Parts: sequence; C-alpha cells; structure tokens
Amino acid sequence: MDVIEAIQGRRSIRKYKPDPVDDKTIAAVLDAARLAPSWANTQCWRFIVVRDAETKKKLAECVYTGNSATIAVEQAPVVIVACARMGEAGFLYDKTGPATSKGDIWYMFDVATAMAHLMLAAYGMGLGTVHVGGFKAKKVEALMCIPEGYAVVEMTPLGYPVDRPKPRPRKTLEQIVFYEKFGNAGR
Repeated sequence: MDVIEAIQGRRSIRKYKPDPVDDKTIAAVLDAARLAPSWANTQCWRFIVVRDAETKKKLAECVYTGNSATIAVEQAPVVIVACARMGEAGFLYDKTGPATSKGDIWYMFDVATAMAHLMLAAYGMGLGTVHVGGFKAKKVEALMCIPEGYAVVEMTPLGYPVDRPKPRPRKTLEQIVFYEKFGNAGR
C-alpha cells in the first residue's frame, strides 16, 4: 500500500476485535513513529504500550465523559500512550526560553507527527487507531508513572477493527487553500 492510499483509507476506529496484536507488529508501528521528523531532530516523544486490562480500564476512566473513544480505550487489545519530554522541542540555543514564536508547545506538533506516522503504518498493517486527546492528563500521568519533565499528549487504541467506517465529508481544496495571501483563492 502506498502512502496516498493509506492517507485516503485510514479512519478513526472505535470498535476493535479482541484479537491480540503481536510484539513484532507493535514494534513495526512504533518504528514508524520513531522515524517521524521532529523539531531540530529532538525526538521528544516517548511511548508506553499498555496491554493490561485493568490499566486500560483505568485509562478509559480518565477519558472525558461523552468521548466516543472511551470504550475503545478499554476494549482494544493495546493502547499506546504518547508522551513528550518537555523543554526540548522548540528550544535550540537558549534552554531558558523558546527559540520559536510558538513558545513551549512545539512538542505537540512533534508528538502528533509521530502519532500520524504510527496510525498510517497501523492502517497499512490492517490495524485501527483513533486520536484520543480528551482526557484528564494529570490522572493519566499519575497512572503511567510519568516523571517530572514529561507530559502525556495523547493516546490511541490499537487493534484489529470490527469494521471500517465510511469516509466523513472533507472540505475541498478550494475551501482551504489560498495563494500568495490568505483569502486569495486564485492562482
């Protein structure tokens, strides 16, 4: 499967088969995440692989009420918890202040890029994922024993999907692309 096909076919999966995901497959999707680009090649991401049913249940309890991914976090065979080492991404020469106008948030871009790589690789291997960002981060950090200087950014269930949802509507390029300046739709 080529990259464009994976991008076009990937969907957010919220229902998983109980089939286990083997270590080799998990290592392959984590390796795809590892290879993602990052700010100044800092690679601030860290990943926790969770298989334990009781731990997944506790992670699901941290997801905000009404989030449709709650059951997926509890029932998928694996949950990947993505963390970031703080004070690396977006900092270059002066560790006392951000080296970019975006301040100390660049880690969010880096972790999101790594997770996108992981999710596309997972899809290419017949697995499903979904971004889960609506959760009580401090509770997840305590549950995962995250040390000071790190932050939990997102989670994804990982497993074999029960089904593949149909594509949701997407905006056209004409709606989101401008040329030379914002608002200029013409070439």
